[in-house]
Amino acid sequence: MEFSTLKSLIADHVTGMGYFLYDVEYVKEDQDHILRVMIDNNEGIVIDDCVAVSEVLNPLLDEWDPISEDYALEVSSPGAERKLRTPEEITRAIGKFVHVETFEQQLEGELKAYQNHTVTLKIRNKNIDIAVSDLTLIRIAIKM
Repeated sequence: MEFSTLKSLIADHVTGMGYFLYDVEYVKEDQDHILRVMIDNNEGIVIDDCVAVSEVLNPLLDEWDPISEDYALEVSSPGAERKLRTPEEITRAIGKFVHVETFEQQLEGELKAYQNHTVTLKIRNKNIDIAVSDLTLIRIAIKM
């Protein structure tokens, strides 16, 4: 089975359970092969979410048999400071504290809007517009 097909099948089941599929990766760490499925939702991911998705995917992966060698399934959150890689991910992050980098500066503030290929950050009661084409990185940030 091609990896893109596997990712699509996993996405169908994850979204059917009310989550967003952030990513799927197949990696080798030391001697272990790991199929890592990263999920998200608007409320944040807790261990019970990971267990629920794992319990649905495990029997399906046994049935699909997409990988010839032994591997472990790992379901997790993409992390507290995950990158925002798509317009959909940026839109879902509106209202959250973010870190952005351009070629010239690094800023942190609340993501107020995303429209017309522009993100709007609120920094110290001032809104700053940044063209998405100027961004080298945008990610969720932990407010200190």
